[in-house]
Amino acid sequence: MKRRALVATTLGVILLGGAVIFVDAFVFLNRPALPAGRTVIFDIPVGASFNYIAQRLARRGLLTRYAYWVGMARLQGKAQVVKAGEYRLQGPLTPQKLLDQLVAGTTRQFSLTLVEGWTFKQVMDALARHPRIEKTLHDPEDVMTALGEPGVHPEGWFFPDTYFFPRDTTDIEFLRRSHESMQRQLAELWEKRDPGLPLKTPYEALILASIVEKETAASAERPLIAGVFIARLNQDMRLQTDPTIVYRLGDGYGGDIRSSDLRGDTPYNTYIHKGLTPTPIAMPSGAALAAVLHPATTDALFFVAKPDGSHHFSVTYDEHRAAVIEYQLGGDASRYGAGAK
Repeated sequence: MKRRALVATTLGVILLGGAVIFVDAFVFLNRPALPAGRTVIFDIPVGASFNYIAQRLARRGLLTRYAYWVGMARLQGKAQVVKAGEYRLQGPLTPQKLLDQLVAGTTRQFSLTLVEGWTFKQVMDALARHPRIEKTLHDPEDVMTALGEPGVHPEGWFFPDTYFFPRDTTDIEFLRRSHESMQRQLAELWEKRDPGLPLKTPYEALILASIVEKETAASAERPLIAGVFIARLNQDMRLQTDPTIVYRLGDGYGGDIRSSDLRGDTPYNTYIHKGLTPTPIAMPSGAALAAVLHPATTDALFFVAKPDGSHHFSVTYDEHRAAVIEYQLGGDASRYGAGAK
């Protein structure tokens, strides 16, 4: 009898202990590990063991019974599929939801905006400054080779947009997304282009769109400016556009275009050479691409910037000359010289 009583007592203690553990685990697993209103930034290094992750979460105050969490993850077969990265954990978050977030890899996202009209140099400078982008490109000339297009000039081939990405995204991964976006946008718009344009290839459209992009920030004016350039190309006129001069000057541009700059015999001097520049001069927006491939129909062959940033469009050279004197020379006709668009 005593032996039976001892066995019964021992079994009762075991069952009671198991019940206590079960209740304790149940309460832990269903209570928020992270309360509402609290946010924690948590990093999981590459190669970290699940026990290491659980212990670090416990030290951050998220898992008071981390052994239960480890057991739950192993029973669900999820302990080996947690993904490395930086997470933004926001309460309320139960242990189960915490585990699911780490398994799903919903890491903290960072962003970088490539601005319409930026040059390739500005893109590379922005990538170099971003603290969460891993730097792997040591020479800008290696970019297009890394993208599988050796020999292609990189200018203009990246689509301006805001891109979101996890920590430690490499510069080439970022550029690949932007390059593929530009290729896709250009191909789609090229297929739907207006008939009869003096543009033989999508690349020529990209070049002209980059010039339109730099000529105006006013989206409503882009089709009309594109129409002027298309009309000039159709009439075998020089484009005579200042942004191509500025692009060639690069860091040497001091804010003013000199007469000597307009006489410089470079492939980017559209005051001397007919046709398009050898490459784009910036990243065109989707609006600039659309403007070039669906330009406004116009008789205008000239335009000049007004003080408010908009442009005056002229059909004849005499009208254009008068507009330049009025809007840019303060009405002083004696200051008018060569180099008008």
